Amino acid sequence: MTPHFSLHQLGWKPFFQLQLSLEELENSIPARVFGVERSLIYLLSSEGSLTIPVIKSMPDLAVGDWVVVDTEHRFIRLLERMSLFSRKASGTQVYRQLISANVDTLLIVSSLNNDFNLNRIERYLALAHEAKVEPIVLLTKADLCENPEPFVEAVQALDKMLPVFAVNAQDQASLQALDLWLSPGQTLAFLGSSGVGKSTLVNTLLGGALQETNAIREADSRGRHTTTSRSLHLTPSGVLLLDTPGMRELQLADCAQGVDETFADISALAMQCKFSDCQHESEPGCAVQAAIQSGKLDQRRLLNYRKLMKEQAFNAGTLAEKRAEDKRFSKMVKSAKNIKQRKT
Repeated sequence: MTPHFSLHQLGWKPFFQLQLSLEELENSIPARVFGVERSLIYLLSSEGSLTIPVIKSMPDLAVGDWVVVDTEHRFIRLLERMSLFSRKASGTQVYRQLISANVDTLLIVSSLNNDFNLNRIERYLALAHEAKVEPIVLLTKADLCENPEPFVEAVQALDKMLPVFAVNAQDQASLQALDLWLSPGQTLAFLGSSGVGKSTLVNTLLGGALQETNAIREADSRGRHTTTSRSLHLTPSGVLLLDTPGMRELQLADCAQGVDETFADISALAMQCKFSDCQHESEPGCAVQAAIQSGKLDQRRLLNYRKLMKEQAFNAGTLAEKRAEDKRFSKMVKSAKNIKQRKT
């Protein structure tokens, strides 16, 4: 028997309710995307689970999206998102890849082994800030680390207000620090590299091994890809957990505000520079370089800030060019069809 859930249990909020007309409230069904495949979309609604086919007129959907379907379970439209995580597709592909939508809290997962990398954590923080989603950093495999505290302090130094926890992903008691964020109807997404314990965290919070897990390779502490697709899971207490495949590469695009917020300390120092166009290299009166010389700012942090700003600007331009090219091609095809129709 298919379980039925209330809309609140599925993460429904007034933000979505206000987007529905009176007619839609009476004659259609709001449903949340729980899984996306090439030809099928898996939904959950107050009427139970639904499956709809992917059609050409349908916009790109992400796990976590809310859509409206009619009583025959046919797609009507996508509701505006509260938040959206996306990235430039890995490799040489030029398109934006959707990661997840309508997330309330992002759990950035890094393990206390060779995977630990402050540059990567800052990259995930930029993504969270751009999406206006609260980030939390979970440092896993604390049971295998002799002294997790220096790692916690290193991450905490990135942002004094950032919640940072060293945890054992297999121990329910170790995850009690998350109770504040585990409220019914809340959606928590896990992002991190392969093998850091995202699926294990989901399993522990679900109270059972529902997600397949794989061991890491001992030689280099790198994980094998366990989760191969994004999916939402509902805990017994009514919390929604979104697991994602491990990411070897997270290319930022259209993320300038998120990067600025992640490096708010550098932005604040830049306001004190003598010259408004200071590049923070060898200019006189540079407050950023002065902070590095005094030990108040890490050189690593400045270098990563420059790298991420340059990367997101380049990717944003590349994606914009691709969109413009696609638009020109569509216009040309449409024009050719019109000419053909006039001739016949």
